[in-house]
Formats: sequence, C-alpha cells, structure tokens
Amino acid sequence: MKRSFDVVLVCMALLLLLIPIIIVSLLVRLTSSGPVLYWSDRVGQNNQIFKMPKFRSMLTGTPPVATHLLRNPDAYLTPIGGFLRKSSLDELPQLWSIIRGDMSLVGPRPALFNQHDLIDLRTRAGAHVLLPGLTGWAQINGRDELPIPQKVALDVEYLHRRSFFFDLKIILLTALKVLKRDNVTH
Repeated sequence: MKRSFDVVLVCMALLLLLIPIIIVSLLVRLTSSGPVLYWSDRVGQNNQIFKMPKFRSMLTGTPPVATHLLRNPDAYLTPIGGFLRKSSLDELPQLWSIIRGDMSLVGPRPALFNQHDLIDLRTRAGAHVLLPGLTGWAQINGRDELPIPQKVALDVEYLHRRSFFFDLKIILLTALKVLKRDNVTH
C-alpha cells in the first residue's frame, strides 16, 4: 500500500509542480554553468548505493560532502542556490527517485555515500532496512541541526511506529515546516 500511495501522490504532485520544475530548471541553467541536476551517490535501503537527483544549488566542483562539513558553504552556492535550498525546491527532482522505487515519500533521509558514522549507526540500529524518504521523522524534528545519534534514534522510532497514518502526519508536518521555512538551512 505504501508504494501505491507514493506513486499516486508523486504523479499528482508532478502535475501540480510541472511549471515550477520547468522554471527552476531554466533558472539553474541561466544563473550558473554546469548541469541543471546534480546526481549524488546516496545510501538506500539495505545500504545499497543509488543516484539521487537534486537541482544543482552548488557550483560545479564542490566537494561531495555534507554541506555542514564545508569550511564556507556560502562560497559554493550558485546565485540561486540559497533560495533553492531554503525553499526546498532543490529537492523536487527526488520525485523521480520515488517513482523509480529508490526512495519513498517518508523514511530516513538517504545518507551521502561517505557519511560512514551515520550509515554505521543506522545499520547497527536496524534502520538500514527502511527505504529512504523525501522527508522523515528526523526531518520534522530538527533536520540537519540534529546530532547523528539523535537522528538515528528518530529513524529507529519511525521504524517501530511506521504506518499509513504516521506517514500522513509526517507529510503534513513537513509541508507546514517548508511553508514556514522552519529548520530549513542551506
């Protein structure tokens, strides 16, 4: 049922978001050199690596590490990169990953391939069996500001509490946080 819900909701979202996706694609193309999409190696269900697309918000050549590990992240942003990240518009191409089955609407955010501490803790806690999500329980409870052990604890809590109605709650709370730009960083 979760997979069917994901596909139906994503197809509806794509119809509503087609014009914004085209506009963002053009803006990325017109404001910086390089591809419109950035394909990131991410850790998926059962620690399998997959390619996750995002609208490119960073300059080409930026090191492939979590943004908070960059010495001066703002120096790597494209002219519209900060806006894309704060508005979460950079995440829209991940709808493709949901259609492909690499991701779900709700689940732990997929770790970067080189976030070994996060990957190891999720694996030891059993959360690696979850399909990663566009949003998740940890996202609405602190996002990138959370220490990794706390993020993993929330992923494990989601593992044990997951249900259709819990997913709906997370989706609604995510929409509210994005609209309020609460805990949305670049």
